[in-house]
Amino acid sequence: GLPGMNGYEVAKRLRGLPGWEGVMLVAVTGYGQDEDRRRSCEAGFDHHLTKPVEPATVQSLLSSAPVAL
Repeated sequence: GLPGMNGYEVAKRLRGLPGWEGVMLVAVTGYGQDEDRRRSCEAGFDHHLTKPVEPATVQSLLSSAPVAL
């Protein structure tokens, strides 16, 4: 866990900052129920990965991210 806040709160705060609207946020968690995925989406995460995560999955996600200029 994170001291003082959870990952959902971190995502919400980041999404509220100027310039973070287009940044890809990925939740990596041990929780993978439908409710967990819904909460991730509502918090502002673009993707929800449940541990253990295959390296190929991470590589695919990162390669699909838009390149900032």
